[in-house]
Amino acid sequence: MRRYAVPAAALFVLVLGGAYFWQYSKTSDTMPHVTLLAAEAQDGDATIDRSLVQEMVLGSDDAPLTVIEYASSTCPHCKTFHEETFKDFKANYIDTGKVRFLFREVYFDRYGLWAGMVARCGGPDRYFGIMDMVFARQAEWTKASSDSGIAENLARIGRAAGLTGDEVSACLRDQALARAMVAVYKENAEEHGIRSTPSFMIDGDLVTGAMPYDEFSAIIDARLGG
Repeated sequence: MRRYAVPAAALFVLVLGGAYFWQYSKTSDTMPHVTLLAAEAQDGDATIDRSLVQEMVLGSDDAPLTVIEYASSTCPHCKTFHEETFKDFKANYIDTGKVRFLFREVYFDRYGLWAGMVARCGGPDRYFGIMDMVFARQAEWTKASSDSGIAENLARIGRAAGLTGDEVSACLRDQALARAMVAVYKENAEEHGIRSTPSFMIDGDLVTGAMPYDEFSAIIDARLGG
């Protein structure tokens, strides 16, 4: 498979070419005040095709409990949860058929949006593997000093996951998908009152914070009646 780097300047044009991207706001694990650029379509705009945003799911549809995680790829606490809690949670609850797990992206800034676009570039079969890489390399890809550097770092993760440079470039050019991702994110966050990450909807209840496995599993067990 041929792999090559997309020039940083080209990526800068690709990812900043649309008017739907977040203006920069300092990354935090608490929802900052963010605004969209002036040309953002309104929430009810019929030109936004929300069907482009596929729900990313692990586990059986018949599982007795559904857990929805809201996380930002630029959030250090989300990285902690995925590195210290999620592996055991997946093995003991998702893989055993007890929990159906939905992962929904939160966009504190445009960088989180770009990371989500690259992760979705691989389709549902590669999505969680790419997101694992995004979290594992968070300290590396987020420290670039420019937008173009951040974009190239994310493209590098995509290529490391087996995507070609052309595939990553096409994904970052997909303005329709980006607009849809922002619209779906806003609707989901408003519906569930998401104000910080990581946040979890567990059996209809909002639970927040990057808890250690024992604490998180106790909450799950209580909902399962165990």
